[in-house]
Amino acid sequence: MAGKDLNIRGSLVALVTPMFPDGAIDWAAYRELIDWHIAARTSALVIMGSTGETPTIAPADHIALIRVAVAHAAGRIPIIGGTGANSTSEAIELTLAAQDAGVAACLSVVPYYNKPTQAGLYAHFRAIAERAEVPVILYDVPSRTIARMTVETILALAAIDGIVGLKDATGDLARANELFHRLPPEFSVYSGDDATAAALILLGARGNISVTANILPVMMRELCDAALAADVPAVRRLSRRLAAINQALFVESNPIPVKWAMQQMGLIREGIRLPLTPLSPGHAGSVAAAMREAGIVLADAGGSAALA
Repeated sequence: MAGKDLNIRGSLVALVTPMFPDGAIDWAAYRELIDWHIAARTSALVIMGSTGETPTIAPADHIALIRVAVAHAAGRIPIIGGTGANSTSEAIELTLAAQDAGVAACLSVVPYYNKPTQAGLYAHFRAIAERAEVPVILYDVPSRTIARMTVETILALAAIDGIVGLKDATGDLARANELFHRLPPEFSVYSGDDATAAALILLGARGNISVTANILPVMMRELCDAALAADVPAVRRLSRRLAAINQALFVESNPIPVKWAMQQMGLIREGIRLPLTPLSPGHAGSVAAAMREAGIVLADAGGSAALA
């Protein structure tokens, strides 16, 4: 196992899974998105996270999405595979498959629905790390999982070989500051909350695993680079320009709004799997307005778009 430092910094995109209207995966669009992010100099692609609609993707397609990303990227950009599950055995199986595919790391979410104790969370992630040879990034997103890792659990897990980082989607900057004070310096923390990402990077995070980067990869890269460079005036300018879109992309459950926005931009077709549904018409105007404020030129409320 290599050292703790992943050496991945900046804007990482939590990539959507493009689909046809019937829910079938649009593999051509998927490869085009990978190329688009490479051209935008996104730092890494996170495949099969929440934004990728993991809960509705069958295991065979889950692994296929990771394998295709690794093969198509061909070393041009690191691929991080989302391999978490609320079953420890399933999480291990997915992690080993992603490892075989050649990912740079795996992202493993706190088990959802079954609400494990802190001892259960520790044992779950330790079991994964003991089986895997690929670096493991913990993913704490209590808005989706209900269970939340405590600072002490994160610190204990950070001491385990193979556990190299944390995606913190809590938006809790006070907790983050305590973590930075107590975590080993080589441990990689990434934001999982676009609205507070720049602040977290200024506190010590390595980057941001972003939903917004699906539609604004260059601007999110510029924001993360500015925060990493402690260029506070640039952080303020870019954060204010992104404020409305960061909120608008969560007016309904992610990835409903971002998929709608990408459809307006001509990046993907209209396709999302039940129980998620297309964006409600009542929210289209507010998302379109936020896109315009961020610099995306929309031909009309339901038409094509381009970057300003």
